[in-house]
Amino acid sequence: MISNSYKLARIIGLVSLFVCLIFFVWFFVFYEALVDYNTEVKPILNKKCITCHGGVKKSAEFSLLFQNEALAPTKSGHPAIIPGDASHSEFIKRITHQDPEERMPPESPPLSAEEIDVLTRWIDQGANWGEHWAYKTITEVPVPEPESFFAGFSKSDVGNWVRNDIDRFVLSKLQEEKLQPSKQANPAVLARRVSLDLIGLPPPKHLYQTYMQNPDDAAYELLIDSLLAQPAFGERWASMWLDLARYADSKGYEKDSERTIWKYRDWVIKAFNEDKPFDQFTIEQLAGDLLPNPTDEQLLATGFHRNTMNNDEGGTDDEEFRVAAVLDRVNTTMDTWMGTTFACVQCHSHPYDPFKQEEYYQFYAFFNNSQDEDVPGEYPNIRFYEKPEDQAKIDSLKNWVLAHTQSEEQVKELDYFLKTIEPKVQPHAFDTIVKGALIDNKYLGVEAGGFARLPSFHLQNYDKLLLRYGAQNAGGTVEIRLDGLNGELITTIPVKSNGTNWGFKADLVDLKAIEGVHDLYFVFDGKPGYVWSMEWMLFMKSLPGEEDMEFARHEKLLTALTDAEVKRSPIMLDHPSDFKRKTHVFERGNWTAHGEEVKAGTPDFLHPLTTRNGQSEADRLDLANWIMSPENPLTARVIVNRFWEQLFGKGILETTEDFGTQGEKPSHPELLEWLAWNFMHDYKWSMKMLLKEIVLSSTYRQDSKVNNELLAKDPANRLLARGPRFRLSGEQVRDQALAVSGLLSDKMYGKGVMPPQPEGVWQVIYSGLKWKTSDGEDRYRRAVYTFWRRTSPYPSMISFDAPSREFCVPRRIRTNTPLQSLVTLNDPVYIETAIALAQKMLKDSDINVAIEMGYQEAMLKEISTEKKAALQDLWHEAYAFYQENDSAVVNLLNFPKAYDEPENEKQPSNKGMEGKVNLETANIESSELPDKCEGDCEKLAAMTVVANAILNMDEFLTKE
Repeated sequence: MISNSYKLARIIGLVSLFVCLIFFVWFFVFYEALVDYNTEVKPILNKKCITCHGGVKKSAEFSLLFQNEALAPTKSGHPAIIPGDASHSEFIKRITHQDPEERMPPESPPLSAEEIDVLTRWIDQGANWGEHWAYKTITEVPVPEPESFFAGFSKSDVGNWVRNDIDRFVLSKLQEEKLQPSKQANPAVLARRVSLDLIGLPPPKHLYQTYMQNPDDAAYELLIDSLLAQPAFGERWASMWLDLARYADSKGYEKDSERTIWKYRDWVIKAFNEDKPFDQFTIEQLAGDLLPNPTDEQLLATGFHRNTMNNDEGGTDDEEFRVAAVLDRVNTTMDTWMGTTFACVQCHSHPYDPFKQEEYYQFYAFFNNSQDEDVPGEYPNIRFYEKPEDQAKIDSLKNWVLAHTQSEEQVKELDYFLKTIEPKVQPHAFDTIVKGALIDNKYLGVEAGGFARLPSFHLQNYDKLLLRYGAQNAGGTVEIRLDGLNGELITTIPVKSNGTNWGFKADLVDLKAIEGVHDLYFVFDGKPGYVWSMEWMLFMKSLPGEEDMEFARHEKLLTALTDAEVKRSPIMLDHPSDFKRKTHVFERGNWTAHGEEVKAGTPDFLHPLTTRNGQSEADRLDLANWIMSPENPLTARVIVNRFWEQLFGKGILETTEDFGTQGEKPSHPELLEWLAWNFMHDYKWSMKMLLKEIVLSSTYRQDSKVNNELLAKDPANRLLARGPRFRLSGEQVRDQALAVSGLLSDKMYGKGVMPPQPEGVWQVIYSGLKWKTSDGEDRYRRAVYTFWRRTSPYPSMISFDAPSREFCVPRRIRTNTPLQSLVTLNDPVYIETAIALAQKMLKDSDINVAIEMGYQEAMLKEISTEKKAALQDLWHEAYAFYQENDSAVVNLLNFPKAYDEPENEKQPSNKGMEGKVNLETANIESSELPDKCEGDCEKLAAMTVVANAILNMDEFLTKE
């Protein structure tokens, strides 16, 4: 007999089941899926509406850029969008209007039925705004566990294929698309691939041979660790970073004269090699000068933002180009670390992303107080006193200060002062000049009886004035008076002659100690026709120990060090508070039209900015900390995507320069999130750990061969069902050819070098800057050390898509043009590498073996029968030709050095090719052929043609 309780439970169960059935029926019949703003609504608004109703234009006072603007009353006095009521929303009425004159968008095709349906449902559901995925805080995401398997690809195969979490994300995506991954690449191909990626060169022979003895997972990881430890690692990755830093050895603009900033480039190489954590790497570049007791290296790092262009041309406005440099710093900072199109906010609020114009100038304020002012000396600089006599003077001054103050802090202040000689006052600070002018818009020049006014200067009881000036003739004085030509005299400077070349010399003069803000009048009294000119001046406090009889000698040490010949490199320094500039919004982006004043700040919609130690206003160091904050939704995503792009040819988000709403969608959003989170938290910002994780994955190790299915379904390899295959960068193409030929120098650091380039490439005006081909091993150094002139970069690298570096370049776009093949077939560097490789090949007298060896040397794998036969045919054809054409032999073997142009000569030279015949010699006898051919020049010439063909093969110029 069934108990009553059992009957009751059964009834309750049946009722519950019935209720559930009713709910599911209702759900599937009546439920309407929520519209996703980011993926469904925003693309329609951006494409069809926001051109007229966004950051640039707000037709009818209606904007769809921000939620508060979209729901606010329009010009009609009523909101165009009524959340929850699409039928009464003017927005929907206008996009569905039948009258073409009333329908939106005007003069464009109407929205499709599907687009109208999305927008209608979105408003009916409450017009909920969404946050773009890239602006959301980075969070830890679960790693998928692929369980299904493919035809011919068992579950155990899936388990074996997955080597790390990257593979789990990739494999899950492939399973969704019903694709299977490719097998692992041949060990030789993989070794070359990972070496080109990590150090930009083929693998060193000893590492390659060790790996190939037993190419298992352990050996592969050992190879990776060894490559990461190579000094060449920093050189390879510095090339990527220098595009972002817009590094060059020249200043830019029309004159484009030389800039000495190579120490910054060397800092970048060292930072990559020591695996400086990316947060520290960033902070030192953006604000190393603001760190407590900054080291020389931290000051050098700030050269990142001194790579801005500088205009030395006469007649230019220094303030105009100073402003241009500050604007560039704003744009570059956001391009490099935030991946946004922030630059367009200079003129108006962003049309697609939530950046307001005033926020651009709040960001601008972080950089507006920098001391650089577009002057020829590119001050401020960090100075390196390398002469023993200069170091002895520094030691003497330090000991003097310590002996008279007993203060290590004052010794540090002196040391810092001697490194920078700042803060200087530049000539363009004078607002009134009578009987004088800014000479070439650079230097203050005043004639006898003339004067110049420095307005509203903050004096702080300075008792010394350090200035660099020049005069053709001694005699006369310069008086400095307060607030008028007849005001209080605070010093008289007796003018000394520095010779007829107007050379500037430092002088230290006494100053009456005054406090307060005053106009300073510099009045020049001398013989008619005399001119006094000044490069800069600096108000300062006197050295201690003025009562000591050795005081004057130590002051002379100070001026001698100011004039010392030193190596200098531009750095960032901020003005002290008395010199602080105000920042205004530029109306419509015009630097001469100042709007409201703003303070330093960051975009409101992103994470909050905090200041250190309760400062009233944020500075560059606060900005750097804000950029590297774990709360920042962009930095880690942007950086890991950039590293991924370098390895796979395309980023997970292809538009590495634009993470905004107009950028592409990421192919593997969860993987990008996982990498960004791990980069910050698990890898502690280690760039080497990030790279190692990626190249260890099976995703990276896949064979790059493509089949018809992959070509049809995923031609660009966005789904990562095969390994990366794309052409090497311009630097890698050149470096690899030098390495394979045996010519590559491993010399690191130092001033930019000048390898051969065709005559006439540099058409230099206004300066004596000249391309002088480097001698010795400098001729064969890595491309990262090649002298980079912005208006005329090294031609062969430009042909392979290297930028001019006039501005920050977040992504190089690869092209495929005939010019590239002409470079590798004819450029003197590549002919020279072909000759060197041919000489190595001819160490074996058997031509067939020589061809096999040359191919193996270049590709790290055995040559196929078909390719070998083609190269053999080429050899025989070339050898027969050169046996009949001795002059062609000479022309080929002398060709690389024909571009060397000795100073003051225009004719090609054979310097460095002793024993070879002049290029212009023709119809010569065999006995006159170069003796470096070891007796058979025709054979070397023919093998050079073969070597040149090998170095021009697609597989050599491509990472596959």
